[in-house]
Amino acid sequence: MSSLSSISETLGELDGQISDVFRALSNGFQKLEKIKEASRRRRQLEELTDKMRDCKRLIKEFDQEVKDMETVNDPNTNRILNEKKQSMVKELNSYVNMKKQYANNLENKRADLFEGPSEGAGEQNVLLASSMTNQQLVDHGNHMMDETDQAIERGKKIVQETIGVGTETAAALKAQTDQMSRIVNELDSIHFSLKKASKLVKEIGRQVATDRCIMALLFLIVMGVIAIIIVKLVHPNNKDIPGLAPPAQARKLLSYAN
Repeated sequence: MSSLSSISETLGELDGQISDVFRALSNGFQKLEKIKEASRRRRQLEELTDKMRDCKRLIKEFDQEVKDMETVNDPNTNRILNEKKQSMVKELNSYVNMKKQYANNLENKRADLFEGPSEGAGEQNVLLASSMTNQQLVDHGNHMMDETDQAIERGKKIVQETIGVGTETAAALKAQTDQMSRIVNELDSIHFSLKKASKLVKEIGRQVATDRCIMALLFLIVMGVIAIIIVKLVHPNNKDIPGLAPPAQARKLLSYAN
């Protein structure tokens, strides 16, 4: 069987995803070998742990798909699928063991930094010291001092990394605080602009109402004048047109005979 896709497209897809995760795990552990800083190694282990969780989930889905197809496939195919699943589980367990080993090494280094030697180690050192010459004792003491200096340097690095993380966190918090202050100021400005716009709209509304009243009054006056003109044209002899003064009477001139 060259490919699981010939049996089931789902199995072929799951097999490809699991292979990708195994490849990422292999590259991740190779990268972990080159990392010296404890904090970076710890972050790398966390990323690899997340990938192993994804791989475990995919293997469970693969196993469920195999179980669902047991009644359809022939015994030889079922045997091959089960062997494939077992090889996946074995490979995942190997990466899990590698992760545990690296995690234990990190914990042991932290214990070396913060804990002193145990009582059993002290008794063993006493027995060794009793069987050493003066030069050997001096060399052993120098070696222990070198190890202590290295442990102190590692502790300083951890402290510096912690301070760096704290500084970055404080800077991020300050940036977020400044951003919130700018947002509050912008909201206040928007609120003030809305109030000013509301007042302006009210003033415009009052001006429009006043203008409408004036226009209505002018319209009534114009209509009245037009009505009077029309009535005058229709009834030119009517002298009782309201709003018009009576026509002036013609003056009679008296003529005196010479």
